[in-house]
Amino acid sequence: MSDRPYILAEITWKTAKDNDYEVALLPWGATEAHNYHLPYSTDVIQCDYIAAESARLAWEKKSKVIVLPTVPFGVNTGQLDIKLDINMNPSTQAAVLRDIVDSLSQQGISKMVVMNGHGGNDFKQMIREIQPDYSHMLISTLSWYQVIDTDEFFNEPGDHAGEMETSNMLFITPHLVQSLSEAGDGVENRFKLEGLRQGWVWAQREWSKATADTGIGNPAKSKAEKGEVYLRVLTEKIAGFLIELAACNLDDLYG
Repeated sequence: MSDRPYILAEITWKTAKDNDYEVALLPWGATEAHNYHLPYSTDVIQCDYIAAESARLAWEKKSKVIVLPTVPFGVNTGQLDIKLDINMNPSTQAAVLRDIVDSLSQQGISKMVVMNGHGGNDFKQMIREIQPDYSHMLISTLSWYQVIDTDEFFNEPGDHAGEMETSNMLFITPHLVQSLSEAGDGVENRFKLEGLRQGWVWAQREWSKATADTGIGNPAKSKAEKGEVYLRVLTEKIAGFLIELAACNLDDLYG
């Protein structure tokens, strides 16, 4: 019997039917190269851990949160030429999300959080389209890496496989992290166009031209201890939201 009744992948039908789950948490990652030292599953592993730990903390406060299995594929249209980076188009994601929402709706779970763990994913517009068909539900989303200020925990957090992600992985699954001596320095080749460099214009980066080692951000100062502290503060904050969401009355959200 699982000692984590908040992890759907680990429980049985008996556990499920005996619990009135109030919030469904859907982690959504990606499968992609992360420099030379982190595994392709980095986004999935981080999502798994952060969702499970946040739910555990919420469960301890008697908030019935259920963590759905992490979706392992994200939007990687800018990385199609990088071997074994797996792309799931936004339209496919929207269809998958709708089916999951529909299942939860029919089963009486009216509160859902899509927890994003990949920069290429963006669920806001999908939720805008789906929400009107499920007016009795609250469908929300958060990107875990935007919840708290990473600059408070890391010297150079980085964008992809940098100090922040590497520190997290050193804490969560150190056996999957290669020696930092094997890592590239994660130097980014930025756009030459000024608007794109300043950030007020957006265009998709062609990843194999934006970086030589698939990383953006130097992992050299990564430490498991940094990841441990960051993840503790992060999951406590996410758990706080889950607890508040579980307790709220959907007919009384504004005031």
